[in-house]
Amino acid sequence: MEKTDPAVRQGRHRPEGIVGWGVDLADKDRPAVPKERTPPRLAHVPHLEEQHSSVRVLHSNERPGLTPVYGTTVPPSGLSGGMRELAFRYSENDIRHWLILLAADRVNVGEGLLADLAHGHIPNIFAEMGAASEWKYNRAGFVKKAVIASALVGTAVYLMRRKRGLRG
Repeated sequence: MEKTDPAVRQGRHRPEGIVGWGVDLADKDRPAVPKERTPPRLAHVPHLEEQHSSVRVLHSNERPGLTPVYGTTVPPSGLSGGMRELAFRYSENDIRHWLILLAADRVNVGEGLLADLAHGHIPNIFAEMGAASEWKYNRAGFVKKAVIASALVGTAVYLMRRKRGLRG
């Protein structure tokens, strides 16, 4: 009598070469179950000394306090800091939380540019955005982006001049 795989007898086949195949099978049918085990939970976690901060640290309103360790190198400040504080009033599952944080990042870039100018440093935006590497390694992408940016700026200038001409 010919031996056949139980999965084949049950009408299932075991495809070879498909990464992750079988992860949703019952434990008795999973090929790696004897070797699998979840990482063991730590029975004893030593109490970490609470970190003290001299700057405002924002944290989720879903959490009662701060985590034991957190970063304080860039505290929230200016308009972007106010936007971040507003974002953390909302739950992390609320889209407003994330959209406000994204907008705050963009505002923070503008604040950084203004701070550079205020200190007499003219930023080299071309180099800081990695344009030299883009030109060297992705010339077609660079040209495409430059054409699109030029078209958008040209359209904006045209519309502003046209609007100014209609008013005058």
